[in-house]
Amino acid sequence: MGDLYPLLMQPAFDPRPWGTKDLSPIYPNHWFNENIGESWLTGDECKVANGPLAGKSLANLARQFGRELIGDAPRDPNRFPLLLKFLFPNEKLSVQVHPDDEAARAVGEPWGKTECWYVVEAKPGSQIALGLKRGVTKAQLEKAIEQQTAEDLLNWINVYAGEMIYVAGGTVHTLGPGSIIVETQQQSDTTYRLYDYGRPRELHLELGLAAVKEKVSSGKVIRPAPHELNGNYHERLISAPYFVVEKFSTNEKQDFHTTVREDNESSVQILVAVEGCGIVEVADAPPTTFSKGDAVVIPASLGEFRVRPQWRIEFLKASVPGRSLPEPETRM
Repeated sequence: MGDLYPLLMQPAFDPRPWGTKDLSPIYPNHWFNENIGESWLTGDECKVANGPLAGKSLANLARQFGRELIGDAPRDPNRFPLLLKFLFPNEKLSVQVHPDDEAARAVGEPWGKTECWYVVEAKPGSQIALGLKRGVTKAQLEKAIEQQTAEDLLNWINVYAGEMIYVAGGTVHTLGPGSIIVETQQQSDTTYRLYDYGRPRELHLELGLAAVKEKVSSGKVIRPAPHELNGNYHERLISAPYFVVEKFSTNEKQDFHTTVREDNESSVQILVAVEGCGIVEVADAPPTTFSKGDAVVIPASLGEFRVRPQWRIEFLKASVPGRSLPEPETRM
């Protein structure tokens, strides 16, 4: 195990013009004087909050510990593979697109940005835009951007708490107000802004339009019913080429391993509490307490670990698949 242990991450709050000062649904004890759009949990510059490695960034730890931290499954042995964050849209985000791996490599980036959104909360009428309406071309989108009518060509859908949305690279998308989202994505911040409602921010039309795909596999993930026993349940929210995200809600201890039996490759595990409180326990390390809004990074080399609820906890667990997975089955 070396010097690694369960790493409680310090949230990094990112101001955005479309955000909100009220993050109390997730962070009731934090107060803000500016609009916060995102709470980054496992970005490259996110820092550890507990133990001997407190203050160290994930980027530095990935370079220092390599596969001891991130496991066998991620492609790059010295970079933390997944970025998880909370999103707090209080106004519409810009209409944007992220490149897929192929489009990213074409402009010198190592990889693209495919992501997924778990809807923690959603007010009635909350919507997202996901992809272009059927039959719309990139040329039509470019013209609509010039005419300030790009929103009319997007596929707007209602979203509800508990849904998982898959956003493949190349998908034109945006979030409307009223929801709280946990985003899991490839560790990349490559975003091309196509349209921003007249806000004075830079657009990236040449790169963005080149990255747009007219047909995508994005949508609401179709998933099997959760496994439930005595009020405790486990659900696989998404299995995709770059990430697997599961959800647990329990008042009983749960045992886990950083190596998935069917994959036979280890992966760092990321736990994000969306309700309640719990304790992460591993052999030969102090317990790590995490509660709503917190993330804990479980280094791959730790092997077995346990989550013990403090009364009850609901959390997501994200990891990198150890084998090639297809894109998930989705619907609009």
